[in-house]
Amino acid sequence: MPRVTLPRITRRFPLAPLVLATLLAGCQGMPGASSAAEPAEDPMADAPPVTRGLDADSLSGLLEAELAGQRGDYPRATRGFLDVAERYGSAALAERATLAARFSEDARLLEDTARRWQALAPQSDAPARLLSSLAIQRGDWDAALAQRLAAISRGAQEELTGFVESALEAGTDPVPLLARMREHLANLDETRHDSELATALLEAATGERGAAEQRLARLARAAPELPELWQIRARLALEADDPASARSAARRGLEVAPGDPRLMLLLARAEIRLGRIEAAEATTDALLDDHGDDPELRLGLARLFLEEEHLPPARRLLLPLVGDDEAPPLAFLLLGAIAEEEDEVDNALLYYRQVPEGEQFLNARLSAARMLIADDRLLDARTFLRLERLRHETYYSELVSLEVELLDEAGLDEQADALLDSELSRRPDDEQLRYQRAMRAFTDGDLAAMEADLRHVIEAAPDNAHALNALGYTLADANLEGRLEEARELIERAHALEPGNPAILDSQGWVRYRQGDPEGALPWLERAWSAMPDQEIAAHLIEVLWALGQEERARDLLEESQRRFEERPLIDELLQRYPELGVPGRDD
Repeated sequence: MPRVTLPRITRRFPLAPLVLATLLAGCQGMPGASSAAEPAEDPMADAPPVTRGLDADSLSGLLEAELAGQRGDYPRATRGFLDVAERYGSAALAERATLAARFSEDARLLEDTARRWQALAPQSDAPARLLSSLAIQRGDWDAALAQRLAAISRGAQEELTGFVESALEAGTDPVPLLARMREHLANLDETRHDSELATALLEAATGERGAAEQRLARLARAAPELPELWQIRARLALEADDPASARSAARRGLEVAPGDPRLMLLLARAEIRLGRIEAAEATTDALLDDHGDDPELRLGLARLFLEEEHLPPARRLLLPLVGDDEAPPLAFLLLGAIAEEEDEVDNALLYYRQVPEGEQFLNARLSAARMLIADDRLLDARTFLRLERLRHETYYSELVSLEVELLDEAGLDEQADALLDSELSRRPDDEQLRYQRAMRAFTDGDLAAMEADLRHVIEAAPDNAHALNALGYTLADANLEGRLEEARELIERAHALEPGNPAILDSQGWVRYRQGDPEGALPWLERAWSAMPDQEIAAHLIEVLWALGQEERARDLLEESQRRFEERPLIDELLQRYPELGVPGRDD
């Protein structure tokens, strides 16, 4: 019997079970229907095993996986497709398993499945791209780069300069990336300009500016036609506070690529740094002429001037926008900030109040209230926020919360407490305000008050995963005697509602650790860290690794966390409890 080749599946779950059964029917003989009684013995009991095509277990597994996908049980569908994929070495089924895993909202399952797909299709770029993307999501830019470089070694055209720029913007450590890029360059058979540019960016980021400049100078002689080369030279010059060289590089690039908007922006930035405001405005006007008077472009250009505190040209760019019925909310916010900077408080207030409901709404009200408080007009600020609550009922709770935070900032804790109590007496089932009061009680060390408010939220809204998790985590973290199982039940309810929430995954691990099960805690904390690298999750994971005797991993994560997080109170507190963590090679 010939081996069955499954068709490549490109849609979500396009094969209905019966269609799949029909496609596979020829791969295994099936007894005909009969009205006779069942035979006493299996006639196939002594038949040799099926060595080609699908056997009965595999067919059953595919049907079960297909049905699971149709029902939305994507983890089960993933496992089903993957089992058969590995049995038959089918990359197509592994790809299908990965597709199912995408819908499971389980980052670890997706990554494991993608790795198994890659093992079955080592020359395919698709699993490498997916694994690179997943690594970026968890903040592991080094692993993401490794996947891209491996794809390049197979002949793929992967872009590296933009990747490195994104990595640096994300605050990743450039040292391991640079080492990997240099190894990549050493193994290249021919010059790859994109790789050279990416390496230069990393050299500059690690402080090896001289090496970066030498690399870019060599590339300028070999490939002066690259606009990206001049963009990077201009940008590095600006970072080195050398606007004259930046202007020269931007102009050189514009000779190669006239009208290139990125080069024109760099030229405008250099002119602003040199104090040549008229020249900068001429460049920004040319950009608007060349690329249309787009509101987003005007906003971006205005921000160039604002960054260097040149307010009049920024205002001139923004004012034409506010006469339009479709004016971007950010334009009002920036004009308010300009007026505030020029001590035009009432004018600024008018601009801030014109920001409509939407993305910038709360930022505008916060800026306005802070401005009034700074102007020694606390009562006006509170009156403003009260009126805004009446005008914008949709934002009522958020505006009360904002006023509470501002009172706290002003050191008026009692007034903040009174405001929350008053509003909750009027709106006792307001989840946001009651949750806020619970968190304030926690900060004050009043766990009983915190629990009472969270219980109220949970009773009114049993599906409030944040309240369930907050109460469960607090009980677990406090390690209250006799209440850890209750904490676990609350956290598991939260997890059922939001299975992919990293904070809840962290709580799942932490409550198990508190219950004396570090082995059970580890996978939960690893998933949480992969989904959301956070100093609190890091502290929990380090402690669990240490408890399990995985000292090298614990110290590696400690070092990574110390590099990654400027403020890390929980990690610092962990070191106080386990000072030997910071002493490599020390015996316990």
